[in-house]
Amino acid sequence: MSIITVSFNSAQTIQDTIESVLSQDYPSVEYIVVDGASKDGTVDILKSYGDKIKWISEPDKGIYDAMNKGLKLATGEVIGIIGSDDFYPNNHVLSHIMQAFAEFGTDSVYGDKQYVDFHDKNKIVRYWQTGEYHKENWLNGWMIPHLAFYLKKSVYDKNGYYLTDFKCSGDYELMLRMLYKYQISTHYLPELVITMRTGGTSNASFKHRIRANKEDRRAWNINNLKPRWYTLWWKPLSKIGQLFKNSRN
Repeated sequence: MSIITVSFNSAQTIQDTIESVLSQDYPSVEYIVVDGASKDGTVDILKSYGDKIKWISEPDKGIYDAMNKGLKLATGEVIGIIGSDDFYPNNHVLSHIMQAFAEFGTDSVYGDKQYVDFHDKNKIVRYWQTGEYHKENWLNGWMIPHLAFYLKKSVYDKNGYYLTDFKCSGDYELMLRMLYKYQISTHYLPELVITMRTGGTSNASFKHRIRANKEDRRAWNINNLKPRWYTLWWKPLSKIGQLFKNSRN
């Protein structure tokens, strides 16, 4: 299994992320950090781990270009991505993911995601309970939280990597392409598999939302897929209920 982190000036949080990955009880994890030439001390933190992690630090053309670099370096059969502000909720996440792959024999596995306050990791502000997979749910604005999605490397190699001309919806396009267009098999693991901090640079502004909506529409168009008239407007609205949840039902 390979885990990829993309970072840029992440010295404030990346050590938590690295420790979270290295503390997993799954015995065979290749951990790759693709850094975008940080200047804030991130590289010094990466160096301090010696050969426990693989890493590169160089300029890139954006987050999806950096993710593709990680995919090309990865040698594991299954690949997951964890952000440099994120961490796993416990040390069994990856073993449970791999157990699901082995038990159900699917091309992908996904679970739930929660958001916590940027400065207080114990303060849960949003819980994304993804639910069982049904292809038609995409038409109702549904999607999988990207960092809760694990995919076999062979599927990336067959169906393509991230499109680097997307700025914020490249993950949506990739999952739409894999699951809706190519109909790869998937399994829902009904448990929390990723925790993300809010309040950082990933917090979306109104301008970001408008751009995302345009890119979401383009994701359907370039794959020759047709959403319903309300699909892309309902996508952000469908997440409002997550603000009133702080755990699974």
